[in-house]
Amino acid sequence: MRFLILFIFLTTNAFANDVSEIKNIVIHKDLKVHDNVIFLDKNDKKINIKEFNGNLLILNFWATWCEPCKEEMPSLDRLQVNQNLSNLKIFAINISQESKKKVDSFFEDLNIKNFDPYFDAPTTLAKTFSLRGVPTSILIDKDGKEFARIMGSIDFNDQIFINWLKTYN
Repeated sequence: MRFLILFIFLTTNAFANDVSEIKNIVIHKDLKVHDNVIFLDKNDKKINIKEFNGNLLILNFWATWCEPCKEEMPSLDRLQVNQNLSNLKIFAINISQESKKKVDSFFEDLNIKNFDPYFDAPTTLAKTFSLRGVPTSILIDKDGKEFARIMGSIDFNDQIFINWLKTYN
């Protein structure tokens, strides 16, 4: 009986942080370091992710014409205010050099209120991160190292994903 209880406890804990069910997540065995990750805010002010060391970061690359981006953006918005992830900062970076008016309309139409849009001009980060499409989300730990990426859309409110992400918070 003790063995059975121990087995159940160990397997439950082992799978508590398993995100293998979410097919789009790639977890890096070797963490990646990126230098000079700089993008622009709405006022063309340069933002460098080094200013946010100590925070868990999600760099979400997207475009207004991207249907999967539209689908995932509301759950990403809710993730930003998840109380279990108080150290999380989300940067939604538009990579298609769309007008700020078009980007603002996109955010309004989807009722995105918990983070602002950012811009990658002239698409240097797409090259830096070797993006193959949008949406792509880069997950960066408190030390500024990429530990995972999500290629394609996911439900950012998936409890399995949130529990896994909490281990990095």
